Amino acid sequence: MKKIITSKNAPAPIGPYSHAVQFGNMLFVSGQVGKHPATGELMLGDIKTETKQVMENVKGILADAGMDTSHIVKTTIFMKDMNNFAAMNEVYGSFFTGNYPARETVQVSRLPLDVNVEISVIAIK
Repeated sequence: MKKIITSKNAPAPIGPYSHAVQFGNMLFVSGQVGKHPATGELMLGDIKTETKQVMENVKGILADAGMDTSHIVKTTIFMKDMNNFAAMNEVYGSFFTGNYPARETVQVSRLPLDVNVEISVIAIK
């Protein structure tokens, strides 16, 4: 049974998609960008600040589905500039305590709202 997750802890979607879709014990979270959910402000000051906001948005969606980052089994990270990888990775890694999810990170030429990083996840409860 498919359940749509809509979160007040993440910015409103900017297109025809849901924050997440839960199917059984699996949660598929749409790509999140560094937009503050309350103010709508893009947190583009530096890659660490932006990545932190992205992961906070992911955490908010997970919480609304009764999960947390320990339930993440797979992430996909899209970056505008791989030169920012080490700084992004430092912040991203701080949201986990071992048993890291599977992941790929790819450089892309452009992301929605001209952000520098977008992260989507799959979680299992």
